[in-house]
Amino acid sequence: MIQRFLGFWDGNPTYLIPAPQNEVGELFVEMMGGAEKIIAKGRELHEQGKYKLAQEIVNQLVQAQPSNQEAKDLLADIFEQIGYQQENPGLRNSFLAAAYELRTGIPQGETASSSSPDVIRAMSTELFLNFLGIRMDSRKAEGMEFTINLITPDNEEKFLVELSNATLTNIKGYLADKPDLSLTINRSDLEQTMIGAKTLEAQIKDGTAKVQGDASVLTKLASTMVDFDPRFEIMPGTHPDRTGVAQHDPYEAVPGLTIAE
Repeated sequence: MIQRFLGFWDGNPTYLIPAPQNEVGELFVEMMGGAEKIIAKGRELHEQGKYKLAQEIVNQLVQAQPSNQEAKDLLADIFEQIGYQQENPGLRNSFLAAAYELRTGIPQGETASSSSPDVIRAMSTELFLNFLGIRMDSRKAEGMEFTINLITPDNEEKFLVELSNATLTNIKGYLADKPDLSLTINRSDLEQTMIGAKTLEAQIKDGTAKVQGDASVLTKLASTMVDFDPRFEIMPGTHPDRTGVAQHDPYEAVPGLTIAE
């Protein structure tokens, strides 16, 4: 069951529910006598070509002290050597990408947009609803329970959308007998919200979308949505300050995220 649903596991229960990496690193650094000793031993192993052993101890220091640039530079040198030795491009790229990140931080600049009008039109409504489930922060949805009937007359689709147990799910082709809210909007108009051209609130206000029941359900659902950045850090202490980053409409298919795959 573990192999199928959670990925590879070697059977050692130590690695099944491991302690947080930063806490392990702090204990490791303390037991080895501090950062200077780990860096000295890491350099020695690096010079001896024992790169895999070197990464084991220097990585612990980086996990414990993400702001220690000397340790990060040394780990980058180690990763670089391991990467150069790999014939497999996946392994090579993983090591070299981590080395780059340790030295310079996460690459910045614009990310490719995968939410163009053409992509949005190609998305099924079911995929869009699943995407909202991915964007939902389950911690913000604790204690919320409601059902929504979504009807798109122009393509004759209907969906039962349910928030329960901090999980957003949908069933195509079904409607609840007594939903908390019924939302009727043409699929072509829903696309305007999906691309961020017009908010769902505005479409309800001008009559493009029609609601029956508790309209506050949409506000509650919107409050659980989060924007996540595909440029997440692999190594600790490499993510730039994201203060002031613009937030998107809660029902917009956020630019830069691969939502059509």
